Amino acid sequence: MFVIGLWGIDRGGMWRDEAVTFQVARRSLPQIWQLLHSVDAVHGLYYLLMHPVLAARPGEVALRLPSLCAAAVTASLVAALGVRLARPRVGVWAGLLYAVTPMVGHFAQEGRSYALVAAGVAGATLLLLRAVGPGSGVCAGCGPVGAGCAVPRAPGGGPGLCVGCGGVGVCRAVPRAPGGGWWRSCVGWGGVGVCRVVPRASGGGWWRSCVGWGGVGVCCAVPRGPGGGWCWGVYGGVVGVTALLHEFAVLVLLAHAGTLVLARVSRAVWWGWGRAAAGAVLVLVPLGVVSRGQAGQVAWLTAPGGEAVEELVRSFVGPAPLVLGPYLLLIVLALCGPLARRGELSLPAVALPLLLVPPATLLAVSRHWPLFDDRYVLYALAGAPLLAAAGADRLAGAAARLAGRRTCHVGAYAVTCLGVFGVALAFVAQLPVLRADRDPARRPDNLAAVSAAAARRMSHGDPVLFLPALARRAAVAYPKGFRGTADIALREPAPVSGTLYGRETGPGELRRRFDGVDRVWVVAEPYALRPGWYPPVPAEQVKLALLKGEFVPRAEYVRKGSVMRLYVRRPAEAVLTPSPGSPPVPPRPVRP
Repeated sequence: MFVIGLWGIDRGGMWRDEAVTFQVARRSLPQIWQLLHSVDAVHGLYYLLMHPVLAARPGEVALRLPSLCAAAVTASLVAALGVRLARPRVGVWAGLLYAVTPMVGHFAQEGRSYALVAAGVAGATLLLLRAVGPGSGVCAGCGPVGAGCAVPRAPGGGPGLCVGCGGVGVCRAVPRAPGGGWWRSCVGWGGVGVCRVVPRASGGGWWRSCVGWGGVGVCCAVPRGPGGGWCWGVYGGVVGVTALLHEFAVLVLLAHAGTLVLARVSRAVWWGWGRAAAGAVLVLVPLGVVSRGQAGQVAWLTAPGGEAVEELVRSFVGPAPLVLGPYLLLIVLALCGPLARRGELSLPAVALPLLLVPPATLLAVSRHWPLFDDRYVLYALAGAPLLAAAGADRLAGAAARLAGRRTCHVGAYAVTCLGVFGVALAFVAQLPVLRADRDPARRPDNLAAVSAAAARRMSHGDPVLFLPALARRAAVAYPKGFRGTADIALREPAPVSGTLYGRETGPGELRRRFDGVDRVWVVAEPYALRPGWYPPVPAEQVKLALLKGEFVPRAEYVRKGSVMRLYVRRPAEAVLTPSPGSPPVPPRPVRP
């Protein structure tokens, strides 16, 4: 994941959202705190985390590096979930599949909080498994009570691998080469070959514990009771911090509740989870209250339709047709059969709610109160590779049974490598998408290009007008291109005013500043120059009125997401009066 993310991470320009992170995180802590009272409180914790990063080395690579590290951690956590819920090869496949998904690569190179949120949710899910169980300690096998399963040892040996306190699926016994003994293959948190040593039941000697999934030895472990209270405390803390990074991450609690419902866990587990969830929600309440008053920031969102759902599916599993179909088939295969047994957190019971519940909830709410954007539920993507890997594992098991061969070390290794090869094919199929995503033109805008164009065409002392005020984002992110120009409408710079783009002067003062100006550069959002746009802010109305009535465009330069126009003043006899259909022009104030 880290290698893929480093490819093209310095793409030569920030887009508008990244520029907000860059300019806000570089402010002083009091200035950041002042800003959060009026706007962008939902990203407040992220800005505070980015403050020391950009203070040490401001730049685009440093801006995106935390997201890349978080994406790499998430891929590792997805792999750990696969190992814990199924077997090592499922974890390997799921982690690699997550890493090559284009949507993951996109946000791994984005200077925003979404990759960090995905890492927090994956970590919280792993903590949920730890808190619920399983430990194990009783072996239900075919040997005498307490002696473990009767597994053949070296030729001439008696019964006897004792199952100890390792986790379910920690290790298993597999045959050696034909004709000689047995090897014990162990894969646990300590790495390959780490087995727990436990006393033999009848005294004398020590045996390595074996817990496997059927096959040779057919060992199984009886789960212990739920984890200790500290597990729930850490789980609640991780969920709370993750939700503070972005409040929609709190929807993961609904996904985890669905997991517990499917697993039919005990009342003690529900009690522990409920206390942790309540604590996380309580931490989030103040942020929810503040951000509710800043809801205008998402006013641009619209109610999602079927196209949004289809686009989300393609983003989660990969847009390439050669990947989309097989990926969905593997997910369906993983869901064939019971989702979970009572008290057991199976892979489908964990991954399916994680994949479906947060997006479905946000989509349903957004039908009445538009809040949905696919990046807000990036963390739910982790469920897709887990299910696909489980489906591939089921397919491999079915193929082995049809072949009528017993699994051995060589066979298991070959199957694992075959799955890795399949992920590599998916990566190659999606390589054009990944390559295109490194192009700055794939973002909504490129503020570096706007600043460079301004540097080439504007002269020292030229007045500049930003229409509307948020078009100033290019000058805030890349001030070098606008150095020496005069921002004709600005009253107070952004850091001092506690705003994102500065505080502008009022209509009367703006008119006075335009007196004697014969030419002005306008940096505008494309929609602001369309005939039908009518801003609600009086100062923006004055800008439009002055440009339409007293100036004419002389030159225009278009960059994606931004338009630069040079306006020159009309001759006095050619000044236009507003037409009946145009916005009313506020009266020019009388000078004393």
